[in-house]
Amino acid sequence: MLCVDDLSRLELFQHLPRERLHWVCDRARKVELAAGETLVQEGDPARGVFVLIAGQVGITRFSEGIDIPLGQHKAPEFFGETPILTDEPVPVNLHALTDCLTYEIDGDDFRILLHECRDFGRAVYRVMAKRLRGVESFVRGREKMAALGTLSAGLAHELNNPAAAVVQALRDVIPALMELQRMSLVYGQRNVEEAHTHQWLQARDDGYETILHNHLDLTILSDREEQLLEWLETYGVANPWNLAEPLASGGVTVEVLENLTARWQNDPTELRDMGVRWLALSFDVMSMIKSGLRGAERISELVQSMKSYSYLDQGVQQLVDVHQGIEDTLQIFSHRLKPGTEVQRCYDRNLPEINAYGSELNQVWTHLIDNAIDAMNSKGTLKITTARDGNSVCVEITDSGVGIPPEIQSRIFETFFTTKPVGKGTGLGLDIVRRIVENRHQGTIALESQPGATRFSIRLPFAALKN
Repeated sequence: MLCVDDLSRLELFQHLPRERLHWVCDRARKVELAAGETLVQEGDPARGVFVLIAGQVGITRFSEGIDIPLGQHKAPEFFGETPILTDEPVPVNLHALTDCLTYEIDGDDFRILLHECRDFGRAVYRVMAKRLRGVESFVRGREKMAALGTLSAGLAHELNNPAAAVVQALRDVIPALMELQRMSLVYGQRNVEEAHTHQWLQARDDGYETILHNHLDLTILSDREEQLLEWLETYGVANPWNLAEPLASGGVTVEVLENLTARWQNDPTELRDMGVRWLALSFDVMSMIKSGLRGAERISELVQSMKSYSYLDQGVQQLVDVHQGIEDTLQIFSHRLKPGTEVQRCYDRNLPEINAYGSELNQVWTHLIDNAIDAMNSKGTLKITTARDGNSVCVEITDSGVGIPPEIQSRIFETFFTTKPVGKGTGLGLDIVRRIVENRHQGTIALESQPGATRFSIRLPFAALKN
């Protein structure tokens, strides 16, 4: 049985009269744990308040599939009051780090003590508030890291394709340029008249212009490629299928090739085939350069978006273009905006910049857009609207997903409340969004939801900020 002297070692129970200490000792249930044994798991229903007499109990929490250490309780200590007082599932995992001796006080008995002794109640709430702040701080840090992980994965995904295009272009262009140099050397040794050389150069330059500015549509390109392939086969050039596509992309027609090769129709020399190959290879090189340039430009856009998103090289507070922050976030999430997802932008482009914590505000857009994509299962309509509302900017993010059930809508911004299962996400839910909007920017956030239309409305004053 629990001893009164052991119970009195805890400052909390020193607020109770001795007869109540005996009452607690008579009713407490002994719980012995071996090292490594689990006492309670995250998500379990509330049990009771535990008094640790001997040993150490570890505290962990699941986050993104990983059991993360939060701290530990060392005897003498009490714990387990939070789920009893909030009537919520257990928010953490508790397991024995050493052999432990604990006693469990029934939740109803613990509430009786709270009602009977005001000093006891105040002491409990002080301890609970301190513990909640510690857990919140941890979870908020994990939430930021999870968001960073999501963005990093998205950025890596988006960078992969353009980076591969640049590498492939540079790898292929080197041997192509060397072959072009060889061809030019051979051609120069044949002393072909200048007028004929000018015809080939003009065909090449016209083809460059076509490739760089995409003057041909796909239907015309396909038809021309078939015509060129037939002509090349008749002409007798080797591997004609390798030449038809680049020649077609350069806008070359059968008539152009006939004019250029007329003088070599019956000439068995190397120049007969080399001219056609030189033209096709020139177009190939230009296409490689264009592909590599397009990839490099895409990489530059992503890097700039990420820099803008995080507000690098700027102070904590700055004048922020709300639209730019939203667009930077969409850019980083583009890998998740599948072809089945439509993004509708209804922006008031006349909105002035607002004084804000730019990187924190982008966390708001990140969480809301990420949740919207999840709710739609990557298929539906994401609508983002901005407008002026007096001295505030109003941003509405609406998705066509499944909606949020009415019975939990009033709790969606509560600390630790989340619709995701244990181990998924960080468990903080949208509390971090509410804190950034309300506490940091003196704004408001509201929710309206029904199946097919969930809308988060954020209002941010143009100037007010909390340091």
